[in-house]
Amino acid sequence: MKRRGFTLVEIMIVVAIIALLAAIAIPNLMNARRTANEAAAKASTRSLATAAETYATSHSGVYPADVTELTTFITSAPSYCGQTVQGYAYSCVLASGGYTVTATPSSTATGTVTYTASTGGVLTPL
Repeated sequence: MKRRGFTLVEIMIVVAIIALLAAIAIPNLMNARRTANEAAAKASTRSLATAAETYATSHSGVYPADVTELTTFITSAPSYCGQTVQGYAYSCVLASGGYTVTATPSSTATGTVTYTASTGGVLTPL
């Protein structure tokens, strides 16, 4: 009676091929995730700046004094200020004379670019 099956060498070759494919795919996946996080941070920062500018346009050039005032008036504005979302920490400084919104990556794995939007809606990558 002859036994059929895989030899140890054949199994080791298959495991080596799978490990090689994983070594190629995982860095590309991490790069795609970092790029997506950066795009989301850029869009969120721009959205908060647009909301503040819209508020100022409706209130004779006076900007919102705090985040709750902004999100109450513009319900579509993301309330990310003081939170960490998708690997980016958002900080907002709002005053009646202007604002600054900053999105800072938590680590280099989640992003490499810091985005800042200031009065006038100017978005600056750092």
